[in-house]
Amino acid sequence: MSQFFQIHPDNPQLRLIKQAVQIIDGGGIVAVPTDSCYALVCHLDDKEAVTRLRRIRGVDEKHHLTLLCRDLSEIALYAKVDNRQYRMLKTATPGPYTMILEATKEVPRRLSHPSRKTIGLRVPENKITHALLEELRQPLLATTLILPDDDEPITDPEIIRERLEKQIDLIIDGGPCSLTPTTVIDMTGDVPELIRQGRGDVSMFGL
Repeated sequence: MSQFFQIHPDNPQLRLIKQAVQIIDGGGIVAVPTDSCYALVCHLDDKEAVTRLRRIRGVDEKHHLTLLCRDLSEIALYAKVDNRQYRMLKTATPGPYTMILEATKEVPRRLSHPSRKTIGLRVPENKITHALLEELRQPLLATTLILPDDDEPITDPEIIRERLEKQIDLIIDGGPCSLTPTTVIDMTGDVPELIRQGRGDVSMFGL
């Protein structure tokens, strides 16, 4: 049975943030609000938790999971970023963008795309998620909370509890989120390629 924390969206309670991080460190799967949809997150280095995350989401190892990062410097630790890419990232972060970049050796091999060695990364503009990242001191592995038989993400924490309370360890109620997921941009080529149009404006990428 999952726990349920109500955390203030503008002033997250540190006591609850610390408890949530303990659950993540212990191998837990947590539903968190972001600046787009709710997401399911787990510890980057916990192989069993990652397997559970993929099973709940109904995706295989070819599906890009996303690293939620604190800032640009953390992105640069897990992805190879040249000057051109850095300028674009600086303009787009924090915000509702997921960037596909070439993974560095810091990314566990099982998390990068099996044939392309790429990883999705983003810096969310949500105070609760940012507080979790600050307390954890490393990225969270995340996927949009869309269940296998659904067409749209779940944005109501009470519905998340109704649907997933026996499958995940914690639900963070930070209020309703958007129905629109992030904009996904592949930045591994010579020019950015739009993979999915979501909340973010793509004009800054020349698209």
